[in-house]
Amino acid sequence: MTASIAEARLSGREEARDAEEQVHAEQILQALRQAESGTTVVAMCRKLGVTETTFYRWKKQYPGLDVSEPRELKQLRDENRRLKGVVADLTIDKAMLRDALGIKW
Repeated sequence: MTASIAEARLSGREEARDAEEQVHAEQILQALRQAESGTTVVAMCRKLGVTETTFYRWKKQYPGLDVSEPRELKQLRDENRRLKGVVADLTIDKAMLRDALGIKW
């Protein structure tokens, strides 16, 4: 394989990855619904600019979700991340207070 062919394949993968990152959850779910209703997977992939592998990964990742559910899922994940940070901060504060008071547990 020549260098130009390898570079073309690599740039094609990068373009596909960029297209995947630009597709939102609502668009993914809409594409999945259209594929269920009879639109071909190839046509949906061309429309979104992604590979069939990506489409089937989405199908596995979003089984049976409604359009509003990915937004709620993202909000819950963000809240969970924030709460984990709060717990970590409080754990550090608790350890500092123990050290300051000289209490050994």
